[in-house]
Amino acid sequence: MTITQLEYIVAVDAYRSFSVAADHCFVTQPTLSSQIQKLEEELGVQIFDRSKNPIVTTDVGEKLIQQATSILLERDKLQAIIENEKNEFSGELKIGIIPTISSYLLPFFLKSFLKNYPKIDVIIDELTTSEIIAGLHKSVLDIGILALPINDSGITTEYLYSEPFVGFIPENHRLFKKNKLEVTDLVTDDLLLLKEGHCLREQALKVCKSSGRELNELSRKVVFEFGNLDTLIKLVQQNFGMTLLPYLSTKYMTDQKLLRLVHEFNPPIPKREIALVHNKIFIRKHLVKALKKEILKSIPSELVE
Repeated sequence: MTITQLEYIVAVDAYRSFSVAADHCFVTQPTLSSQIQKLEEELGVQIFDRSKNPIVTTDVGEKLIQQATSILLERDKLQAIIENEKNEFSGELKIGIIPTISSYLLPFFLKSFLKNYPKIDVIIDELTTSEIIAGLHKSVLDIGILALPINDSGITTEYLYSEPFVGFIPENHRLFKKNKLEVTDLVTDDLLLLKEGHCLREQALKVCKSSGRELNELSRKVVFEFGNLDTLIKLVQQNFGMTLLPYLSTKYMTDQKLLRLVHEFNPPIPKREIALVHNKIFIRKHLVKALKKEILKSIPSELVE
């Protein structure tokens, strides 16, 4: 029995898929599967029911996963003791981050974080909010970066900043000529949204709901279901509708034609709150503080309250 095998079974239990777990463990699926099979043969029990889709953890497997998680936590405690004694930051830091934050936030702080903490090996995974929370509970992840709120008593949140939304509006749109938008201008009929499962979709719908305008079903000939903001930006440019973008995404727009499509809101400005999250029993809290400090130091000053 090895620590690596325990990491593999915890990952499969968290993601309910051998292929997805292999991706998150940075190994091939045959490697992960063979190691788990060896562990099952050694213990003489079946940990996962492979006949189900998604994969189901057996009753005895649930008990083993619980114990494996505890063992991995104790491993992390050993690492924390060493770091504290040496007064240094080292080892792996596994970060889960939602896609609508990662592309725009990471370039601000990642390079300086790696420079200031050269002994830390950072592993970054783009995941949905629910996947991040599951990964934190299973100790597959150390830290998450996502949008609040998080309703989970086992998760600790470290508030980072509030990020305003802006309207991204094509030239043929009824709102394009407005200097600044009002929340009451928004309806869902002409709003391009990410597909279900992305929190930015829910946040955009919440903004629309607060406008007091009736939320009708989308009345388009084509209903778009994408998980990528860059795709929505291209669709807006082609006059398929407007969308809401997080403020940091506009910091990478250098083309004046794109910037003309960006419209800010009058107060009350719709915003989303971004936070670091970690399991309450996460030991290496000095890494959370270091990461938070680096992010706040690197992002645009107007976002830091």
